[in-house]
Amino acid sequence: MLHDEVSAVPLAGHIFECVLPLRWGDQDALHHVNNTLYFRYVEEARALLYLQAGMPVPGEYDPVLVHASCDFLRPLLYPGTAVVKLVFVKFGRTSMEYDFVIERQDDPGVVYARGKNITVNTESATGQPCPWFEHQLAAYARCFKPEEQG
Repeated sequence: MLHDEVSAVPLAGHIFECVLPLRWGDQDALHHVNNTLYFRYVEEARALLYLQAGMPVPGEYDPVLVHASCDFLRPLLYPGTAVVKLVFVKFGRTSMEYDFVIERQDDPGVVYARGKNITVNTESATGQPCPWFEHQLAAYARCFKPEEQG
């Protein structure tokens, strides 16, 4: 592959990054972001990834979340801005696996949460898993960048 060519599939370790403001209403009674919101931040990152790849949900094919896990390492406090990084791990015939980290924009490199998501490509009309098409993988590959470009 030439240096300028974009891979036809996402490359392991490449990152899709988005920045999300922490909202006052995200806090719980202990005045830190409620743990459930970490999942929402990652969900929003996935939705932005699909949109940027030109495959908004709902669409003809929808990625369905089949696994989500999160390790909560530090409390996020309002006000602030979260940086969510989806780190591409691998794809299977119908699945795609991402690791993720959540940092604060004003505290780069410090991980507040990390976890894993696995999605399965499905046909919207039937809800049945379906193999990835080459154009889908190429669209995702354009969205994931090496860490230094994250």
